[in-house]
Amino acid sequence: MTRNATITETEIAPTVDADERDSLAPTWQVLVFNDPVNLMSFVTLILRRIFGYSEQKATELMLQVHHRGRAIVWTGEREKAEFYVQQLQSHQLLASMEPVE
Repeated sequence: MTRNATITETEIAPTVDADERDSLAPTWQVLVFNDPVNLMSFVTLILRRIFGYSEQKATELMLQVHHRGRAIVWTGEREKAEFYVQQLQSHQLLASMEPVE
């Protein structure tokens, strides 16, 4: 009598460590746009409050917004970018996010 041997193959899913997984996820940037309503001092204050930037860093970003029409104020993961855009918009600033190319 012969036995029929059943061969089963186990698929092993490739493992991805946290650093590699993060590098595969696209990076997002948060942008603030110039508007005719908000004072420059107000924009600086909001950048300091939301991002914890120094007076100098917040002023540099505000001046980019004022002179160039926009500035990238933060870069990172999508969920945090969405949160920052919401925070900026809640202070009546024109803000959006886009993936980094």
